[in-house]
Amino acid sequence: MAQTAQLILDDKTIELPVIEGTEGEKAIDISKLRDQTGYVTLDIGYKNTGATKSAITFLDGEQGILKYRGYPIEELAEKSSFIEVAYLLIYGELPTAEKLKAFQYELSHHTLVHEDMKKFFDGFPSKSHPMGQLSSLVSALSAFYPESLKPSQTTEELNQSIIKMLAKMATVVSWIYKKSLGHPVIYPQNKYDYVTNFLYMTFGQRTEEVTIDPVVIDAMNKLLILHADHEQNCSASTVRIVGSSDSNIYASVSAGISALWGPLHGGANQAVIEMLEKIKEDGGDTDKWIAKAKDKNDPFRLMGFGHRVYKNFDPRAKIIKKACDDILAKLGINDEVLDIAKRLEEVALKDPYFVERKLYPNVDFYSGIIYRALGFPTDMFTVLFALGRLPGWIAQWKEMKENKEPIGRPRQIYVGSTSKDYVEIAKR
Repeated sequence: MAQTAQLILDDKTIELPVIEGTEGEKAIDISKLRDQTGYVTLDIGYKNTGATKSAITFLDGEQGILKYRGYPIEELAEKSSFIEVAYLLIYGELPTAEKLKAFQYELSHHTLVHEDMKKFFDGFPSKSHPMGQLSSLVSALSAFYPESLKPSQTTEELNQSIIKMLAKMATVVSWIYKKSLGHPVIYPQNKYDYVTNFLYMTFGQRTEEVTIDPVVIDAMNKLLILHADHEQNCSASTVRIVGSSDSNIYASVSAGISALWGPLHGGANQAVIEMLEKIKEDGGDTDKWIAKAKDKNDPFRLMGFGHRVYKNFDPRAKIIKKACDDILAKLGINDEVLDIAKRLEEVALKDPYFVERKLYPNVDFYSGIIYRALGFPTDMFTVLFALGRLPGWIAQWKEMKENKEPIGRPRQIYVGSTSKDYVEIAKR
């Protein structure tokens, strides 16, 4: 007999189904609660509410576990490329060598962006934030590919929209970076894999041949893999709820980009570098700032330490720490800000105050350091996060459509005025 939960309301007992996920997560199904009782539940921020059933990503914050389609993040980061992981998230399985080759071929032959897209950059103010540009440019792609606007696409049409979104994102991100420097854009090369092509378009020059270091390619693959999906976070759930209105893939992803832009979500790695810059400007005394972080009466908090979801450790941070060490050693960078970061890391991993509170360096801490070491300005960090998160957004959007989920429509508890008499404007 299926397990149920009992809810007693107004001397009436309601039986609510209990469902269990494949990893043992349990939930009380309240889908019919309002129809049966007239009540809704209140869960501000949806911290305890499952809005969907998903087979994409499993996350256990208490145990520090992250899996994509059942595969541990540690194995994927070590053995797979970003494009393999993108295929896994979107299509549900790791590709064979033949399927991966075909997928990469499709992506390579859709990386070119319509030349008219260049005109958009002329309209952006010179100091406009890269995330604002990215959100606008991705949304604008729908104008160039109107077939994506069809509410009901065939499987092939849907797949072509997915391929175009994934392929053109790397080109658009590289263009944003190039335009920020006042440099001419670099066109993609079909001979390169996805990540190498992105780095080539980003760091390549029209004046000379540029070869991308394999250590940099490996680190970028790992960074993108580690950011590829993270369950029903703010941006992923935004993509799903926008897509539930039958909105096209470009508009849905654009909405996810806007959600990611917020400093409480995707902007954390930028905040890490800004904090390190602040410590540098103050003289670089890390002991002083660590003492401030320990002082409960001081509002200062170390950015990039601990995680709201992971109560033990961030499994992604363990992986990216090695990539971070490799990059810094390979590039031999002399940067006081990065030196400060390493000193903070050393203290946080040993100091009982941080260890007991599980305030370990998280993925945002290390990703910010790597992006800085590669030469990216801080306002590009969240754009790079979006590039990595794109396969997850696409997978969430695709799953929502395949499940034929209804349009998202949260309820509320109204707490405003009940009845007011209208007063003519002359008497107000």
